[in-house]
Amino acid sequence: MKRLSTLVLGLTVLLTAQAQNRTNGYPISQVPFTAVKVTPNTFWGDRIHAAREITIPLAFSKCESEHRYENFTMAAYTLQHPAHEGLKTPKWDVSKFMGFSFDDTDVYKTIEGASYVLQTYPDQKLKAYIDSVLDVVAAAQEPDGYLYTARTINPEHPHQWSGKKRWEVEEVLSHELYNLGHMVDAACAHYQATGSDKFLNIAKRYADCVIREVGPNAGQACVVPGHQIAEMALARLYVLTGEKKYLDEAKFLLDYRGKTKIHDIYTQSDKPILEQKEAWGHAVRAGYMYASIADVAALTQDSAYLKTIDTIFENIISKKYYITGGVGARHQGEAFGADYELPNLTSYNETCAAISMVYLFHRMFLLHGDAKYIDCMERTLYNGVISGMSVDGGRFFYPNPLSSDGKYAFNADNTVERQPWFGCACCPSNLCRFIPSLPGYMYAVKDRNLYVNLFGGNTATIKVGGKDVVLEQQTNYPWEGDIYIKVVSNKAKAFNMMVRLPGWVDRSPVPSDLYRFADDVLGSYSVKVNGRDVKAELAKGYLNLNRQWKKGDVVTIHFDMPVRTVKANHRVIDDRGRIAVERGPLVYCAEGADNKDFSIFNFLMPRQPRFNITEHQINGLRNVTFKVKAIEANGQTVSTNKQGEATVQPATLTMIPYYAWNHRGPGLMEVWMPQSISALGNY
Repeated sequence: MKRLSTLVLGLTVLLTAQAQNRTNGYPISQVPFTAVKVTPNTFWGDRIHAAREITIPLAFSKCESEHRYENFTMAAYTLQHPAHEGLKTPKWDVSKFMGFSFDDTDVYKTIEGASYVLQTYPDQKLKAYIDSVLDVVAAAQEPDGYLYTARTINPEHPHQWSGKKRWEVEEVLSHELYNLGHMVDAACAHYQATGSDKFLNIAKRYADCVIREVGPNAGQACVVPGHQIAEMALARLYVLTGEKKYLDEAKFLLDYRGKTKIHDIYTQSDKPILEQKEAWGHAVRAGYMYASIADVAALTQDSAYLKTIDTIFENIISKKYYITGGVGARHQGEAFGADYELPNLTSYNETCAAISMVYLFHRMFLLHGDAKYIDCMERTLYNGVISGMSVDGGRFFYPNPLSSDGKYAFNADNTVERQPWFGCACCPSNLCRFIPSLPGYMYAVKDRNLYVNLFGGNTATIKVGGKDVVLEQQTNYPWEGDIYIKVVSNKAKAFNMMVRLPGWVDRSPVPSDLYRFADDVLGSYSVKVNGRDVKAELAKGYLNLNRQWKKGDVVTIHFDMPVRTVKANHRVIDDRGRIAVERGPLVYCAEGADNKDFSIFNFLMPRQPRFNITEHQINGLRNVTFKVKAIEANGQTVSTNKQGEATVQPATLTMIPYYAWNHRGPGLMEVWMPQSISALGNY
């Protein structure tokens, strides 16, 4: 037995090493989350801590209270007793107790997030709990690998979205392949974090079932996902295992889009992907598909795929991207709008859509090595993603509008404040899996180039030319622009440390003409190595520091962080005559809770506002207290006299980071502040 255990351990270590060395096809390699330890009591350290202490336990508890685990248990019982009497009772009528056909993914996504968080907070009790949940999941898997409780619980009376046969309505509502995608992603993360192949084997069996049953050949169901993500996951499974069949299936699911029976712009299946030139339809589905196009382009060296994703990226960032990094202008269909259709009060900006943009932007960087993609990713991270979760990790937004009157019901359940959960729980569970994965976005490597992409306290062990380099990063970013990067140890000797110079420092808010700085502030920065000023060559937005690095070397980066004002392209009708305010990577908003003496909807920003940076504390509904940077701008409030004429009087406006709004209940909020009376009524 001891010899067998040793053999199994050896095989696990070998497979792990092979997976780490196997290329993902991209010219640049992501430094995996397993190599980066985020420092506690830092901006992102606090976020991961909140996910560990609040969000993930909450999600697991919801899996218990909202029937998620029981779905697997009931499916397992049916497999063991295929003709049991209970199938004839209301309890076993799936549509009566399962809210959505994708409810299984809440379990998968929560396991994925818990797996990531184990890297920062090793926890044997949590590992054991995940293992016990996997026992429940495995028992619901059919003999041929199919795992979809919405059908297995009661095959004769499945969930109403599931169809009578497997894959029959996959392109519409069943989400069978969507479930596969989240299962595979979670299984890969679990394997990377723990070395256990328990979940990986479950996921591979379902993936193998899909490969046998879904495809272009006779006897197969020729369908593509109604909700994309399986394509991304299958590409990841190929990279992890080296089994090309998974990549082939991912490419089939993309190649046949627009060529099957369903042609629907909502699911991006209205035309083949090589004919798609702009972002349309459901924003989350689209984002996942665009990320998978990048994956397959990299893995297959398909130049047509590469051209397609470059074109779509440019469309998004030039015409369909919010200043907060969100996407999805329309509530109807949770969808992208037309070019320059970027309303504020009625914007949707689903949290999941912002997460999908992080996936896309990061992949675009891995393809092209340009800092502009990380600039977009950073904007979305600090504004469009974390706005979806309260600072304590316990309350959530589904949409993320840029304006609120305290009445317009923008949440999925018709509320205007953060909620402890949703019936359709895709956003909270997606945050569960995404926030703890943040360490994997901080660094990247190509040959002897080590890219420092995100700034935050951490210690990372990075392979450069096959040799370990250990870096320690210290910073109070995003509140301050000073970053210290220490070489703790270095076996690679000489290499290029490529430190991103954010676009907000000296160029523009985004890499397009959609937004521009409206002030004349000149951004500046400085670079020092061991206390001495150095001039670094700038290459594709990166400061290239090339030297023979020694243990104890310290790079000091300083970015000026003045408050900046931003204007939108004049074709964005809702932002005409208005300015937004940002500092560093953070976009700011005005909230009624801080400006009780007047309505922020009747406030005019001066033409040349002066800002005062202050410390500000917010007491949230859950007694959350945290420090944010506030901005006070002297402007004017507007009222009407007895003759009906508009009058103005001096006033001071306080603003807070956009991600922190609505911690004190529903009320007024505004990102784009008017500078003219005519702009007050353009909603």
